[in-house]
Amino acid sequence: MTLEVQIQSLIFSFVYGLFFSFLLNLNYKYMFEAKLPIKVVTNIFFVLDHVFLYFILLRWINHGILHLYFFLCLFLGFILGQQKTRILRGLGKKDADLTK
Repeated sequence: MTLEVQIQSLIFSFVYGLFFSFLLNLNYKYMFEAKLPIKVVTNIFFVLDHVFLYFILLRWINHGILHLYFFLCLFLGFILGQQKTRILRGLGKKDADLTK
């Protein structure tokens, strides 16, 4: 794999971590409005869809080659996204009030 493809894969993994974090926080907000069986089925499909989407897009970028540092960038993007999108699920209200 060339260096250019590796850099593209790293950037994609980081951005996908941000994207997944944003959608997870959005899903978290609506998850408490449903009954338990619907919550379980929705969460299973949510996670499976995102895992499949990540691997399909990674296959399109670098023919599906996986490395540990791709998952590290995905995790770092997810952690950064959690810090930035906490307000979507109501946890960041105190932080948002302090910044105004």
